Amino acid sequence: MLPAASSLVTPVVSPLFDQHGRPLEYLRLAVTDRCNLRCFYCMPEEGIRYTPRHDLLSYEEMLRLTGLLATLGVRKVRLTGGEPFVRRNLVYFMERLAQLPGIEDLSLTTNGVLTAPHVPALARMGVKAVNLSLDTLDRARFASITRRDELPRVMQTLYALLEAGIQVKINAVVMDGQNIADLIPLADLSRTLPVDVRFIEEMPFNGGSHAAGPASLPWNHVRIRRHLAGHFGELTPLAGSVGATATDYAIAGHQGRVGIIAAYSRTFCGSCNRLRLTAEGGIKTCLYDQGVLDVRALLRGGHDDEQLVAALAAAFRFRAANGFEAEQQRPLHQLSFESMATIGG
Repeated sequence: MLPAASSLVTPVVSPLFDQHGRPLEYLRLAVTDRCNLRCFYCMPEEGIRYTPRHDLLSYEEMLRLTGLLATLGVRKVRLTGGEPFVRRNLVYFMERLAQLPGIEDLSLTTNGVLTAPHVPALARMGVKAVNLSLDTLDRARFASITRRDELPRVMQTLYALLEAGIQVKINAVVMDGQNIADLIPLADLSRTLPVDVRFIEEMPFNGGSHAAGPASLPWNHVRIRRHLAGHFGELTPLAGSVGATATDYAIAGHQGRVGIIAAYSRTFCGSCNRLRLTAEGGIKTCLYDQGVLDVRALLRGGHDDEQLVAALAAAFRFRAANGFEAEQQRPLHQLSFESMATIGG
């Protein structure tokens, strides 16, 4: 049985701000580092060394910590992994999470392989949006990229989500020499479907080596936009929400939209409102930092809610100005040896 919400039930009136004046109101919560795909840009073919289960945060610990973060101004929670649905009883946990005072927006990032049977439950609990990882519509290339032949199940999830009225954002990592032929077919999904198709600059979180620096990236956000515009014509920029990572565009005659996320160029750091909690209990205030607080140690060390809140607030006061600064603060700058599955989507 999961516990009730934290004893600190009175949310702050305004969100917590870091020392750069950015609100911290969006938590990306990794529930596991395990995944049922082996995407080559995320991890080696043999997989990664997973965290022992007893070292992962329990659902009870996640619920307590999220409740405390809600008192500090967190309003939106997105569940990530690894692949969230690899962890048992995820839907029950999400139902409790949705009931926490102060949490106004619950969403999910998934690869879609195991998701379709749970779509009705997601709709019932009020999940507003699902980000669906999908790098190609070609079955052979999907199997090559993910090392698993699971495209039919992912497409089943896509259509189940749309039928349930859940907003879908398709996330496609743009990889030179791998899926460039897929950019136009993926974007064309927005012609007849009410989806956002978002193209993401490839990042070095692949569990292996990677050329350093945005200048080395063959397909950056500028080239991606030119490629799309060369086929569809003018892309009309749309106003974005506060803290948005994607620059969204309308295409004439399309129901949906396309977007570009400059994840490696890091053009959106100035408005970032995100925190990350890794599956093993590390707080990250930037995708590129090494972690700023081990909350698992505090939770299991007997710290009460007041002590936890004080530790969290202190950690948030020393946040890097951007991803480049956060990367420079890492020992030996060995960023490329991490896997995105261990960081949390």
